[in-house]
Amino acid sequence: MYICIPIQDCPESKILIIMDLVKVATNAIVENRELPTFKAGDTVTVHYKIIEGTKERIQQYQGVVLQRKGSGVTQTFTVRKISNGVGVERIFPLFSPKIDKVVVDKRGIVRRARIFYLRNISGKKARIEEKKS
Repeated sequence: MYICIPIQDCPESKILIIMDLVKVATNAIVENRELPTFKAGDTVTVHYKIIEGTKERIQQYQGVVLQRKGSGVTQTFTVRKISNGVGVERIFPLFSPKIDKVVVDKRGIVRRARIFYLRNISGKKARIEEKKS
C-alpha cells in the first residue's frame, strides 16, 4: 500500500494513489482460483461457459496451447485445434469468469515459448512429442 502525502499539490503522488487503487480493484474482482500449470505445446481442454439468452451451457474446446501472453490479471493463452480440416485458434483470458476449468490432457515437449510454426505444417509433421511421466 502506498502512502502519499501531496506536497504543493504534486501530480506524481496522485498517480501513485490511482495506480494503487487499480491494483486493489483488480485483486478484488479476480477470484483466487487454482488453475493447472501449462505452457506452449501442452494439449488442454478448456471448459467455457456459453450464455444463450437465459440458458447457460458449458462447451469444451480441446487443442494445443500455442502461447501464453501477458502477466497478472491480463494474462491470455491461445489454443489451436483442427476442426473439419481447418485450423481454428481461440484466445482465452486466463482469469475470465466464463472459464469453468482448464484440464491438461498431455504435456508436450517443445523448445519454444510461442509455437506459431504449427500454423504452416500439417499431418505427421505437426505432431508434438509427449513428455513421459
